[in-house]
Amino acid sequence: MRTVRGVQRGAGVVLAFGITAVLTLESSTAAPAADNELTTFYGQKLDWQQCEDPEPLPPEEQPDDGVIVDPWKGQWKFMECATAVVPMNYAKPEDGQLRIEVSRIKAKDPARRRGALISNPGGPGGGGLSMPLGARETKLAEAFDLIGFQPRGVGRASQLHCERIKDPRPDTTRPSDEQFSAYTDYARAREAACRRGGGDLRPYISTANTARDMDIIRAALGEKKINYLGYSYGTYLGAVYGSLFPDRLNRSVLDSAMHPGWLWRKQALMQSVGVRYNVEQWAEWVAERDNTYHLGTSRQDVLAAVEALATALADNPVPLDRKPPEDWPVSWPEKFDRTTLDSFLAQATQPRPIWDVTAEVVGELRRAADKKTVLSRDAGTAAATLLSEQDKPKLDPGVYDTVSCEVEWPTDLNTYYKDMRRYRAKYPFRDGNGSGVIGAAPTNCTFRSFTPPEKPVSLERDGYPTGLVIQGDGDPATQYEGGPAMADALGNHLISVRDSGEHGHYGTNKCVTQRVDDYLIHGILPPRRSNCTAAPRPSVPADTSPAAKHTADRQSKQERLDTALEHRSIWQQPTDK
Repeated sequence: MRTVRGVQRGAGVVLAFGITAVLTLESSTAAPAADNELTTFYGQKLDWQQCEDPEPLPPEEQPDDGVIVDPWKGQWKFMECATAVVPMNYAKPEDGQLRIEVSRIKAKDPARRRGALISNPGGPGGGGLSMPLGARETKLAEAFDLIGFQPRGVGRASQLHCERIKDPRPDTTRPSDEQFSAYTDYARAREAACRRGGGDLRPYISTANTARDMDIIRAALGEKKINYLGYSYGTYLGAVYGSLFPDRLNRSVLDSAMHPGWLWRKQALMQSVGVRYNVEQWAEWVAERDNTYHLGTSRQDVLAAVEALATALADNPVPLDRKPPEDWPVSWPEKFDRTTLDSFLAQATQPRPIWDVTAEVVGELRRAADKKTVLSRDAGTAAATLLSEQDKPKLDPGVYDTVSCEVEWPTDLNTYYKDMRRYRAKYPFRDGNGSGVIGAAPTNCTFRSFTPPEKPVSLERDGYPTGLVIQGDGDPATQYEGGPAMADALGNHLISVRDSGEHGHYGTNKCVTQRVDDYLIHGILPPRRSNCTAAPRPSVPADTSPAAKHTADRQSKQERLDTALEHRSIWQQPTDK
């Protein structure tokens, strides 16, 4: 969930998984300082200036091949920017300070203004400074000051990095037992690289401290209370803020919520389960259309056909037809092997509207594998789109690798290896965000080199208004179970997005967007439990349907992908207005 993929067009932007918040603050030495010791921080005034386009990243933070493109280039002038000063260590404010970047777009209609709305895209480690830009032409912009911020450790003012190291892990979704040690070697080296890059800052990069930073931002804005909109990990951050500062939170929306009872490791494991769920749902849909796709007449038959294809591709990969165009914006696989197929299915079975394209690509792969020919240009282009990844910088952000160590991880390597064997067999589908065998492997937190100064915050809603939780029942990044669990833990209302597969719904799903706007702007809550539908599955008739026999769509696979995936989030749509 940490990278934005071609298929992952939800509002989460930079997303990640997993949370547990079942323990209370126990260490008195880690307790925040008394209010009088924080007076200077709470009393500061922000010096707002028109934002400028960020300077290009230095070479060590650029990708190995190419540059990171700012989708908001030329748009930053529509916001104001400022910097808030916060203590590095809230227990000892005198130990040092951090600078937190903050952005703002004032409410367009002062007469209708409902206060400030702070938003967070997820992560941990997602930058939120540009988020007001995505919402500036929405109904929210009429009624709220839109506030974005870079969480501590993110951005240039308080950046936390890990040194870039060589990744010895094999490029396979199904590693052998002998290859497991490479995952352990990488996890141990990654923690050492984060220790070298993060110095003494890492113990203080935490969800609770980011929530405390939000409260200082609230005070610096001159607001008695804030409203909040968070995605993915940002849902946990919002719940922690409300638990720590219940009298300072008004309305809150938690979109694609973390499960409050799952430790980071369990969330990592469950992500792979969520990915397989989508593959199975797709297989069942395809089985009902065997006259069209010829992959089997039952879910089990389709999955068996896919597994047989994976076995064939392991020995004889299918090459792609020709090279990509010069301006092709994403990675282009040279061949389709078993690992590529596992990754393709993980990505391409998430959005329901593209299931027909997914089935056609698999069918063409089977024929190419049987005849030992190349994969067609049409199928290869579609597959490359769905397999695309962001390039990785040479110097890696370290917030994710630090915040995910807030809780204890198993230290017995046999625990991980046992799970890796099981996931290799049942959950090999890798979506680039930690699913598959990687989700079961050791992480840097297995070898954590620092001791968190406090326990995670116990979640509760005691003193602030009822909020909204939004959850998709096919979301592989934050599984559906997390939504009801978070809603129950906080006594919030739940909107379930049925037959979704997407991660992040506000700003993408019209039904969700309308209900959230009604709540945030007018205070109108939907029923305690309600449903919205997601974008429909392809209109390919089932074999038992009385509809006319399906004929192949004349549009190319890429054209259909572009049409199906055009419902991008408001947070990802630059505009010149």
